Order: sequence, then C-alpha cells, then structure tokens
Amino acid sequence: MTMISRRSVLASSAALPFAALTIAAGAAPAPGSYGMVRRQNAALDTIVDLNAPVEQIGWGYSWAEGPVWVKDGGYLLFSDPRSNAIYRWTAGTPPAEFLKPSGHAGEPNPALREPGSNGLAIDAAGTLVMADSGTRAIAKVDLKTKKKAIAVDKFEGKRLNSPNDLVIAKSGAIYFTDPPYGLAEGDTSPVKELPFSGVYRLDPNGTLTVLDKELARPNGIALSPDEATLYVTNSDPAKPVLKAYALGTDGLVKSASVLFDFTPLMTPNAKGNPDGLKVDQDGNLFVAGPGGILILSKEGKLLGLINVTGRVAPNCAFGEDGFTLFICATDIVAKIKLKTKAANWS
Repeated sequence: MTMISRRSVLASSAALPFAALTIAAGAAPAPGSYGMVRRQNAALDTIVDLNAPVEQIGWGYSWAEGPVWVKDGGYLLFSDPRSNAIYRWTAGTPPAEFLKPSGHAGEPNPALREPGSNGLAIDAAGTLVMADSGTRAIAKVDLKTKKKAIAVDKFEGKRLNSPNDLVIAKSGAIYFTDPPYGLAEGDTSPVKELPFSGVYRLDPNGTLTVLDKELARPNGIALSPDEATLYVTNSDPAKPVLKAYALGTDGLVKSASVLFDFTPLMTPNAKGNPDGLKVDQDGNLFVAGPGGILILSKEGKLLGLINVTGRVAPNCAFGEDGFTLFICATDIVAKIKLKTKAANWS
C-alpha cells in the first residue's frame, strides 16, 4: 500500500512540476492543449511525454463518462448518463449521437439522477456491454441493430442500485460496481432496495456473486493484465482509496488490500474523487482522481498526473492503436498519446 503524507506531496510539488495536483483549476494549459502532464517520479518518462498535448475531440456534454474503443470499426463510444445518451466519435468528425435513450426508456423518472448508461465495455463477441445506471442493470446492446437485452438487474431478488462501471474478463465474466449515484436521493432513495453498495461478479452462466459490500461508493473497476488482481476505486470522501483484490482461479476474491490512499490529495483545489481506471501492458494504472488522471505503478506508487484544465476527469480508456488514452472530463472528451500500450491489446 502506498501512503503519502500531505507534507510530502507539497514538498515534491515544490521540486517537481506537479503542482497541478493542488492548483489544477487555475493552471494554464500549453498552447493548443486542454491539459498538461505532471511528473512525480522519473519512471513517468517511459509512460508519457511531459509535452504531450491533451487534445479536445468533443465538447458540450452534461457529464461525459464511460468511454470504450470499438476495434471493429475503429471508433470511440462514450456515455452522457445525465442526458441519457451514448455518443460515437470517429477520427476526423465530431462526436455524434449513437444511442438515445441509452438507459431508462419511457417517461422521465424523478427518482433517477442519471437515467442513462455509464461505464461501457466490449465483449469477445463484439457486443456493447453497459453499466446501465438508468435501467439499474447490466445490459448488452447489439452494435448493428442497437437491440438491448438485460444481463442482470437483481441480486437475491432485489433490484440493483445503479450500476456504474464494469470490466470483462477473458472468461466472459463481468465484474461491476453498483453505488447509488444514479438515484436522485442516493442511499435514502425510496426506490433503493439493497442495503449496501456492491462489487459483483457475473459469471457467464448467469450466477451473480457479491465480492465486496463494505465500500460506501465503489466506482471504477479494472483487471490486471494477468487478471489475477481486480482493482476498485471507492469514491467515498471519508475513505477515498483504490483497493486491490487478489483473485483465485475461480475468479473470486481470495484477499484484499488498499493499494493507494487518495486522502492527502483530496484538497479543496484538486477537483474530482477516485473514479474510473484502466491498466496498461506493464500493469501501471491510469486512475481518475483529484486533479485529473493519476498514473500509478502496479505497486501503487504515484508516478504523475494528466490534468484536464479546470475540469473533473471521471474516466478514461485506451483506443486507436492502443497507445492513445481517451479522457472524459466533465463537458469534454479529450485524448493524449502515450508511450505505453493498453493491457492485452491486439
């Protein structure tokens, strides 16, 4: 577990150009860029160029989220859960509406804060799998017909809260988080049926297993390149951590520990909570958090940060040739070229 004190963060910021952690909102981007890279450790130099521009590719969203690259067709999909839509971006053209509604269908429901889809993934068959916040389910969508089917929406007979993010294992198992963020009244919502916010595993045979019910706000989720470790962020300001779960050959949790504690970084000027994350080929983690996208080693050491100026960056995804990181940041979607490649990219 990496624990860093507030004093050490401030001291290192004085020596290195990493002040974006605490002055992100006021930092000026490089010309033609919507953000900047800040180094905390020299190991960052093998991952991303400090001068790499953060290029905006779309803007005007209520809350951009859950990006995924579709290799068959070469395009990006991302959610706007508050406007109940999924958008599609192809290089050379602005993003266009792809699916609306992406989540809850029918008349507006005042019980829903985020009626649309959130986290997105593509399974081995090329099907879009979504954390459907508005429908309160894990759903699958045929990308050609846009026909939607529910994979799971209940645990032990009770409706899920509002699935937030997901990752798919090579076995086809779907790991996902289920906080109450999509509900207008959160934990006190009258439509909330489960007494906890869970981290789950949906087996290809349909068996749903809860892996952790102790996190108040489980959010982003990812697997290590060898799929021996599951990572989950907790967006609870009282316990903002990244947990690492050791998985057995059955895909279930053997043990768990805190890999990184965001508490020292949770300053008034650093926008954002622990949120979505992705993993590169070497096991480094790109984690949405206070100040932007934090880059951590697989041991949980803070290497640097990609800041999107003045915005909260809730999620990211690899795309194009595997060396591009797409970042959803409040009302815009941006991309940055890396020196490292996505895990298990082919």
